[in-house]
This record gives sequence, structure tokens and C-alpha cells, in this order.
Amino acid sequence: MKSLLLLVLVFVVQTSMPVFGQASGMPQPPDRVKSIFPAGTVTYPNISYAGDTLQKHLLDIYLPANAGPHTPLVVWIHGGAWMLNDKYADMGYMRETIRGFLDKGYALASIDYRYSTTAVFPAQIQDCAQALEFLYQHADQYRLDRNRIALIGFSAGGHLASLVGLSNNNGVKEFYPPGGATHYKLRCVLDFYGPSDFIMIAGSTDTSINNVHDPVAILLGALPLDRPDLARKASPATYVDKGDPPFLIVQGEKDESVPNTQSKMLHSWLNLAGVPNELIVVPNAPHYGEMFDAEYIRDRVYATLEKYMK
Repeated sequence: MKSLLLLVLVFVVQTSMPVFGQASGMPQPPDRVKSIFPAGTVTYPNISYAGDTLQKHLLDIYLPANAGPHTPLVVWIHGGAWMLNDKYADMGYMRETIRGFLDKGYALASIDYRYSTTAVFPAQIQDCAQALEFLYQHADQYRLDRNRIALIGFSAGGHLASLVGLSNNNGVKEFYPPGGATHYKLRCVLDFYGPSDFIMIAGSTDTSINNVHDPVAILLGALPLDRPDLARKASPATYVDKGDPPFLIVQGEKDESVPNTQSKMLHSWLNLAGVPNELIVVPNAPHYGEMFDAEYIRDRVYATLEKYMK
């Protein structure tokens, strides 16, 4: 897991038709990636989803040109070992996938969450839940369809997307902000190379998990082998049951950061529970990169959304 510390290019767009969700003094998305989103995309940047001033409690919304009042929504959760990057990460190498979302009539919301170096688990899942609830409650304001929401996540973000999707029907109160209620339901989850079982990783031959500087240990605030209870609670596979949303799981065959057995095992658990799912192991692919923006993968992503979101 040490390679989860790899930096990922960060990208976002500010279109010619911005509607700002924050005061003018708030930071705006960088200009360098305008080409990612189709012409006419309407951008709502830096919206506070928690009602506070934390930089890591912001989200961006991107609407297709001429979006109607009930636009289906894909929520983007970035990677970065739970301690790096921001809501623009992973977009740079998934450019065609993002364009396809907007061209096919989906809105995209990209969220930030607190780093594990600032707040240990479950802060990150609480932030994701709070962002999703904000989007649900403010759907009319931003022309979103609160009943058609999907998640997509990458690496650490894939872990969080899977954990949100699988635990949402389990009522784990620690996963939600104190006193906060949630009403959203997810139509499907798109998990790109997210770890699914920290116990399985800790018991593997990869001894990096025993290092206190390992990202998982930092996330949990303890070594998984010392606190298997925390490791199990934070593992998406723990919550698999027949009531879970459909999954598309994508991982590289030669992933150097997350063993591809993580995706294979999640796929098997979902199969045993009768949850519709599909696994794509990308030949010769590493942990992340443009190989995951290939046409055949995009086709499966869009087919999954078409099947469960339309």
C-alpha cells in the first residue's frame, strides 16, 4: 500500500458560465483543465457542504449544457492514500470518461474530504456521507435528480465509494456526522482499484502494512494487525449483503499499490450475496493512469449507468 502515496495530477474546469456557491474570496478551480469538460458545461465551484469554513468540506458541481431540472448525478471521490490530493485529482487521466458523463446527460459532483493526517477514520466516510446528503437536500437548487445518484471513486476514493455504497443500508451511526440523518440512496458504485479488505492486506506477504507510516495505519490511527476491529470496520467487504447497490469494479492486473486480489475478493463476496456486479482486470495496468480511460472500459462504465440510472 505504500505506493498509494503516488501523486496524481489534479484537474478541474471553470466554464464561461460559472455560478459560484461561495463568496468571491473563495478559491476557484484552476484554469488549466478547461478542455476536460464539454463546451457549455455549467460549473458551481467550492460549495460548502458542511456549513463550515474547512477547505476540505467543499464540493464542485458540473452540469451538462442545457441540463433539465432533474439531471442524474455521478459523485466523484478522489484518491491519494486518504492524505493527498483534492477534488480535482484523477480527472487528468480520465478525461474522455468525464467528457462522456456530461455528453450523455449526467451531472458530475466532485467532493473533498478531510485528510487522515488531520482526522482519522471515520472522518473521511462521515464527510462523504455529509456531501451526499447535501447534494440530496439541494438537488432542486442545482437541477439534480435526488433519486438517481451514483458514486465513482479511485484508489482511496474507491475504498470510500465502496464503503459508502455497501454500508449505507447497515445503519452504522459512526459513519455519519454527529446528529446527522441521511436520506440518499445510491443506484450504483463504480470502484476503481479501491482496497476492500484491510485484514486481508495485513495478512498478505506485503509487510509494508506493518509500518506505522503506511497509509492504512495512518487512516485507522493504528496498525491493522494491532486493531483488527478497526480494520474490519473500515473494510467495505464487511458490509456486503443482498440489499447493496450494483457495482462495477476496475483494477489493474499489475497494480503495485493495491493487490488485485482485493477487487477479486469483493467481486466474489458480491456474487455470493446476489448483488449485480462486474469485474474488469485491466491487462498489464498499474495502479492508475490513462489505461483506465480506454474505450472498452468507458463503454462498461456508461452501460452500468445506463442500466441502473435511466
